[in-house]
Amino acid sequence: MSGRHPSSMRPISPTALSVNLNKVALLRNSRTIGIPSVTHAATLVLEAGADGITIHPRPDGRHIRADDVDALHALLRQWPAAEFNIEGNPFHELMDAVRRVRPHQCTFVPDDAIQATSDHGWDLARDGDKLRPLIDEAHALGSRVSLFMDAQPDAMAAARALGADRVELYTEPYAREHGGPHAAATLGRFRDAAEAALSAGLGVNAGHDLNRANLADFVAAVPGVGEVSIGHALIADALEFGLATTVGLYRAELVRGEQRARSR
Repeated sequence: MSGRHPSSMRPISPTALSVNLNKVALLRNSRTIGIPSVTHAATLVLEAGADGITIHPRPDGRHIRADDVDALHALLRQWPAAEFNIEGNPFHELMDAVRRVRPHQCTFVPDDAIQATSDHGWDLARDGDKLRPLIDEAHALGSRVSLFMDAQPDAMAAARALGADRVELYTEPYAREHGGPHAAATLGRFRDAAEAALSAGLGVNAGHDLNRANLADFVAAVPGVGEVSIGHALIADALEFGLATTVGLYRAELVRGEQRARSR
């Protein structure tokens, strides 16, 4: 393969799509025969136009394992334009992976070792002093740092003061309210948080329970979203449409949201 990303000739939307492969690994781990392959899934989504790969290894190895981290790192050498984002709690074992493969981005998430999925952002008043040296270390390794944050505008300057490059807005509250009576107010909080992040000099990522039904509305209303990380909904849709088609469907929603934002 050439050194150029195979999708580099097509126009791309400003908001990058990073596909989280945890659920592929979770299915593989239910048997001992190695299928579905995480690296093959990564190849399919990259060929279909995804901008990067996200993984969230946890200490219990319930889905992504240490050998997956290394295999994906090796695979992505063939995709120099694609981003490798490793997320997780830096107070557990995340930094072992960051030190080993030096991903483009590491997303620090305050999840407990045994919880099913991430469900809140960082409390920087409590954890900021402990995060600062790990942010510094990630930078020294060449990795950008994004902090998983609730939609709290007043916390964004503090995230930047710690040295974070970006925040990833935890979007489950938005997804839960989407289409309901509190949707506009909830979306307004995310808009305010993104504006505060941008004003503080942070990039804005977003993720958790974003899907084809709510993605365009979010991108249309929330300014400056540079990247979305989507796993559960995208992999679920792929059971119906296939991975390649599903990536195209999500990219179309990003473009639709951006077009609506520009028309306002």
